[in-house]
Amino acid sequence: MDEKSEQIGIVQIDQALILAEAAGLDLVEVSPMAKPPVCRIMNFGKYQFEQSKRKAAQKKKQRLIHLKEIKFRPATDVGDYQVKLRKIIAFLERGDKVKVSLRFRGREMQHRELGLDLLNRVKCDLGSIIIEQEPKLEGRQMTMVFMKGKVENYKTKSERE
Repeated sequence: MDEKSEQIGIVQIDQALILAEAAGLDLVEVSPMAKPPVCRIMNFGKYQFEQSKRKAAQKKKQRLIHLKEIKFRPATDVGDYQVKLRKIIAFLERGDKVKVSLRFRGREMQHRELGLDLLNRVKCDLGSIIIEQEPKLEGRQMTMVFMKGKVENYKTKSERE
């Protein structure tokens, strides 16, 4: 093939090199496994540049999803809870996943239901959001993972009543 993508036909390699040199371009083997092998006369440097630009554009369009972690305690106060909830919503709106972890200390392990209630409260306050991982106890830590779905405006405790 020549630089205008027109087929020249079956040509000896030395003659193809002469044609490429006369045009001031490169002879590039496009399909080596074909019988006979297919070569093309083109500006190889320009071709590589376009390929790198195409890859860069695709990479730019990609969005990496990060896993953010917010830590709670069973005795987290209302003010701290609201701040952490706003942070969770901000992370979800940015498109990140959020891992909510609840750490138990000492005798708090005997009252795991308080931790489960707190995680369920977070789930209710977030509204209709995708739960990737239900509450799971791992040692002294209970975790739950949320993904962005549909974040409704959260309501404080006083607004719910």
